[in-house]
Amino acid sequence: MSQTISFDGRVAVITGAGGGLGREYALELARRGARVVVNDLGGGVDGSGSSRAAADVVVEEIGAAGGEAVANYDSVATRDGGEAVVQTALDVFGKVDIVINNAGILRDKSFANMTLDEVEAVLDVHLKGAFFVSHPAFKVMKERSYGRFVHTSSASGLFGNFGQANYGAAKAGLVGLSNVLAIEGAKYNIKSNAVAPTARTRMTEDLLGPFVDLFDPTQVMPMVVYLASEANQITHEVFSVGGGRYARIFIGTNDGWFAGQGVVPSIEELSDHLDEVRDLSAYTIPMNNNEELMILARLGAG
Repeated sequence: MSQTISFDGRVAVITGAGGGLGREYALELARRGARVVVNDLGGGVDGSGSSRAAADVVVEEIGAAGGEAVANYDSVATRDGGEAVVQTALDVFGKVDIVINNAGILRDKSFANMTLDEVEAVLDVHLKGAFFVSHPAFKVMKERSYGRFVHTSSASGLFGNFGQANYGAAKAGLVGLSNVLAIEGAKYNIKSNAVAPTARTRMTEDLLGPFVDLFDPTQVMPMVVYLASEANQITHEVFSVGGGRYARIFIGTNDGWFAGQGVVPSIEELSDHLDEVRDLSAYTIPMNNNEELMILARLGAG
């Protein structure tokens, strides 16, 4: 039997924690001893409006259960807002050990009909919001040689989904952010991972249609809370979570076709070898740029 995972003494910042998945994370982390900053602007699914009620209710739930939490109502979509979220943790609890970048909005529309305002609004909350919160938090974690990041990606970014070019681009970008934080945080005991959750929330209930009842948000919580724990030594990975399934998603590459060192093949030659270029019978999973370059070095030497 594994040892019980505890968050005693840890401080967690969770964005978009006033409902849905973020609320589940906040309640469980607090139940296990973490002190939690519950950030939520309290706006609509499309990001419009604001209200303090969402964050306040979760803080009250945590307090009623004997935990410690504080509400924060800043928008992560601005630099000042992101810094203010982290500053709340520092002012009230003195540090930040965990960041769960969960805040998000939807502005779905087919690409041809999507406006630039709809692109910018989604990128601001999902991608830039994660930067704005993670940047000041990373500095604090680096000084203390401890930290855990969990970023919320999506199958829409990793695999694609009709009508979500803005959302998909933002969610794919979060994997890139997570990977770099994992590399730069390695010697400071900072772990960074991403999850691609499928769950019934305000944002997804219309998208999931008849399958909505198969995806309880509490089923996503165990993976996210584990990745946020001191027990977790995994970093630089992405996990698909939903409906009781927990799986790894990865970016790999094959050996492909090696034309030869210094060789510039004709377009026709490349066309003739596309089956080798695309062959997935064997692959590796590079964990940084240099590991991919080593494949070329091996082919050139062999």
